[in-house]
Amino acid sequence: MGELNLVTLIIIGVNVLVSFKGFKDDSFFQKYKFNIADINRGAKYQILTSGFLHVNTTHLLVNMLTLYFFANSVIFFLGTVGFIIVYLASLVLGNLLSYYFHKKDMHYTAVGASGAVMGVLYSAILLRPDMMLGLFFIIPIPAYIFGIGYLFYTIYGMKRQVGNIGHDAHFGGAVGGYLLTLLLASWVFEEHLLMVLLLALPIVFLFVLQKMGKI
Repeated sequence: MGELNLVTLIIIGVNVLVSFKGFKDDSFFQKYKFNIADINRGAKYQILTSGFLHVNTTHLLVNMLTLYFFANSVIFFLGTVGFIIVYLASLVLGNLLSYYFHKKDMHYTAVGASGAVMGVLYSAILLRPDMMLGLFFIIPIPAYIFGIGYLFYTIYGMKRQVGNIGHDAHFGGAVGGYLLTLLLASWVFEEHLLMVLLLALPIVFLFVLQKMGKI
């Protein structure tokens, strides 16, 4: 934290450039956003491109600030290539989960790097579970408690369709960051096994709900 790694700067730069292009050019925005109807017609590229578009500057700023605060922890432990893998794979997995839950909803659309950013956040939590996060920027809480709590809230949001938020993309991105970190840094099983198990709880819970037809 506190230093802007070159790869983080590049990713932020791409998000800013693509998002501002979308702000000014609606046809560009419509072509590259996540749109179930378009994807079903063959525009599979939207699963990736939509992750670099944002609704407005606030949406963009929140995602890029979160990325800035947690990227260095992932880069330190996984290296630049590992970080890029986590970022892009989490983006894609988040949108694939969105597609899975909304594939019959022809009006469903979404944009944003939230899936990718959540993947980086959850990767950082696994790698550094001793981190403290500021809830509402004020109340200090352990990172793993935030991680578990947020995923359970995300499941609630998916069930209740709370707010204009892509909860399923957030969840899919977090799962992507979780699984890829375990693959890329198997030492986490030995050093942070309890955290690995605790952070798996909401993932297993969602799987059970889905099997039961509750979500």
